[in-house]
Amino acid sequence: MTNTPHELSEEFPDLTGKMHELKQSDAHFAKLFDAYHEVNRSIHRAETDIEPTDDYNIENMRKQRLKLKDEIYGMLAG
Repeated sequence: MTNTPHELSEEFPDLTGKMHELKQSDAHFAKLFDAYHEVNRSIHRAETDIEPTDDYNIENMRKQRLKLKDEIYGMLAG
């Protein structure tokens, strides 16, 4: 299986400990974390033609991923 790019542990390697803590203690963070990984994997499957889709859908998924990433980072930095 190929490596899925844009995993949060790769995006924020210095914050992996805090991510783990928040996943355990903050239900909202855990929900965002799971949503990010779900959309990220969907993007990867679309980009690698495992589950092809149109450019419009890929662009919307990328925007959703970015929004989730921004919110996650805000919680990690706060």
